[in-house]
Amino acid sequence: MSFSSIPVLDLSLARNADTKALFLESLRSALLEVGFLYIKNTGIDYELIEQVIVQGKAFFDLPDEKKFEVQMKNIGYNKLGNEITALKTDWREQIDLSTPHPLPQSSQPLYYNLLSPNQWPDPEYLPIFRPTFESYIRQMSTLSTTFTSLIAEALHIPATAFDRFFDSDQQHKLKLIKYPDISSLPTNQQSQQGVGPHKDSMLTSYLLQASNHRGLQAQNLSGDWIDCPPIPGTLVVAIGQGLEALTHGVCASTTHRVLSPAAGEGPRFSIPFFQGVSYDATFETVDIPIGIMEMREQILRKRGVGKGDDVEFTFTKGRWGHLGEATLTNRVKSHPDVGERWYPDILARIREEQWKAREKNEGRDESLRTMGREEKEAIDVRPLSATKEVTV
Repeated sequence: MSFSSIPVLDLSLARNADTKALFLESLRSALLEVGFLYIKNTGIDYELIEQVIVQGKAFFDLPDEKKFEVQMKNIGYNKLGNEITALKTDWREQIDLSTPHPLPQSSQPLYYNLLSPNQWPDPEYLPIFRPTFESYIRQMSTLSTTFTSLIAEALHIPATAFDRFFDSDQQHKLKLIKYPDISSLPTNQQSQQGVGPHKDSMLTSYLLQASNHRGLQAQNLSGDWIDCPPIPGTLVVAIGQGLEALTHGVCASTTHRVLSPAAGEGPRFSIPFFQGVSYDATFETVDIPIGIMEMREQILRKRGVGKGDDVEFTFTKGRWGHLGEATLTNRVKSHPDVGERWYPDILARIREEQWKAREKNEGRDESLRTMGREEKEAIDVRPLSATKEVTV
């Protein structure tokens, strides 16, 4: 039986020696069975969270010319309808921020371009925007590192097991996202896709749902979409494909999407934080105890053969030399305008792969039309899929 709700974990239990074991048991269950969870009592300053929400919303009230002053190169502002997931337009606008780094040298790998300084909006318009988000990124960086160590303990491996995959000045990323309601979209583009079905690519991500809108959904292995409504005082944690790869598939990376708000509901705002991993990391794994591996296998056997989710696993060992290569490719796939200007060779390769995949799917669809019912039921049919570098 696939999950039908998203678990809520109380992080304060992990800070108490008397209740930590109970917390780790609940975390292990969420990791192996769901791959999506809420955490409450996070330790992030409440006043800071309130200011993050206020400042995040204020950014989208800026005049367009001020937003375009920080237009995306490798990081920055992305206008409405300028991002693609699963070959369809995502109807949202956003700005990316990250742990700051200097510009890379020409002798360094191309994926080092993902490391860059932030582009901050004009302080005359938003005087406390920068210090607010610098503080939030620092606190979230600490939280994500702590939570990853708890994941390790929940899997019965040392708390430091994942430390070797992080840089000493590790880059983490954050997005401010506005999803307009359908009535404010172009009349010929009133799609429900705020962001299409995808899996996050790194280890863990932490979503602050900054308005009281439904829309976030996670997909279980039966193919059903499960609502993840806003719960005050919580963050939504999504397990990324990087963690799934490192743990031999024990930690499930769960497909999720966002539906645009209905007409008249106003815009939905969200602020996801994405824990980074060294771009130089190769696709190694950590040693997972046999007992934990068997627990995961038992869960899958108990569920039986389901539909599976709608997104393929792309962080396959042997496909990429370093994590940075996969991450840059996924970013160009999501932001073709950035690819056209800065990475035309990568974009050309992506489009060729997509064209071949589409031809293959069309050939498969033609074959399906000529098959009998029993033959069709024996085939797992999935649409073209997507892996996002960072998003919810």
